[in-house]
Amino acid sequence: MTVAEHTSESGRSAGSKLGWLIVGRMLTAVALSVVGALWIRAGDRLPPIDKSLMLLTIVALLTIVYALLFRVSKNIRMQARFQLAVDVFLVTWLVWDSDVIQSPYIALYIVVIAISSLFLGRREAVVTSVGCAFAFSACSLALTGVFGQGPSSRLVGGSLSQTVQWVGLFDIAFLVVGLLSGRLAERQSRSDVRLQAARKSLATLRALHERIVASIRSGVVTTDLEGRIYTFNVAAREITGYSEDAIRGQDASILFGEIKDHVADALRAAETGNASPRFETSCLTSEGMRLRLGYSISPLNSEAGETTGMVITFQDLTQVRSLEETSRRQDRLAAIGRMAASIAHEIRNPLAAMRGSIQMLRSEVENDSSQAELMEIILRESDRLNRIITDFLSYARPRSLVQARVDVGDLLHQTFSLMRHSPEISGLWRISENV
Repeated sequence: MTVAEHTSESGRSAGSKLGWLIVGRMLTAVALSVVGALWIRAGDRLPPIDKSLMLLTIVALLTIVYALLFRVSKNIRMQARFQLAVDVFLVTWLVWDSDVIQSPYIALYIVVIAISSLFLGRREAVVTSVGCAFAFSACSLALTGVFGQGPSSRLVGGSLSQTVQWVGLFDIAFLVVGLLSGRLAERQSRSDVRLQAARKSLATLRALHERIVASIRSGVVTTDLEGRIYTFNVAAREITGYSEDAIRGQDASILFGEIKDHVADALRAAETGNASPRFETSCLTSEGMRLRLGYSISPLNSEAGETTGMVITFQDLTQVRSLEETSRRQDRLAAIGRMAASIAHEIRNPLAAMRGSIQMLRSEVENDSSQAELMEIILRESDRLNRIITDFLSYARPRSLVQARVDVGDLLHQTFSLMRHSPEISGLWRISENV
């Protein structure tokens, strides 16, 4: 909070107090008028009803004036000084009008002194108490005839000396009240300053806490003991797609499923001082997408150490789990590749033996015989099988496509030759080629 903000807040507080003072003065005047009328009916020596109505009228007019000044002027302290000075004059007039030193209106001096300490501080409260003592002393001495022999009915105990002592006792009481109320006002002011500093520090800490929670890239959810969501940070909104207003008050199972057993496990871990266990669950976003969430649960404790809720922190593991699945799939493919290489090696060994045997037999037959032609086909096919195995082993490094001219007639001639000597072709079949 800046200095300007603090000054503005103090001004609003003082203005509010002054407004209550204006209203309270009017209510006090009404109460005094009612009480005065009751006491007159009981036979006490108090001002008659017409004088009570006069007091009420005067206070009402002053209230209107004070209200206008309050709207026009921003100098709250000056208005307070003026109003309290008028209050001292009114109380003195009431004491004078009651025509006795033991007037019950004397207590209003103490009220004025106490109010002055709230508005004007310690020093001016003492000044107000001195002014009240002076006004009361002058009024009392004038009533008792200190400059001449006054009526004995107005003297305390019929003695002037006792009357002076009584007045002095009141004056001392006024001064003591001024000192005490000023001291209390000063202490209250210091308490207000400390309270304001504490409020400012608390606001700063709260803002810092909110910034920290907002900057955490993990989702943070707080719930009450019943599992209802209370807060939902920015990362949680980004991960799940839910807004804070839509999710607040909902049960945490909307995100994490049934977590009562997990909460119990987390509480046991916290009681034993162990790390909070990690859990995983599937979650549907607000758009219906399925996520894989990893989360942990910690108890939320109050300052008294009482568990008031739960704090759930979670992360989106969807991409991580997808990468892990891809890695496992690649591992399986690598294992299949190693097995395929072993199988291909085992196939190549008998294939090489077969090719060598055919080559030896080929050397013992005539070149233009049908047996020689069949052996050539076997040799070519064994070479093709070997190339297939080679291509299979090198699938990770595919070769570019090579285009070449092929004699289709030669391929057909080889195919017909294989079919003529195939055991599946019976004598009922006749194969002829016209190429």
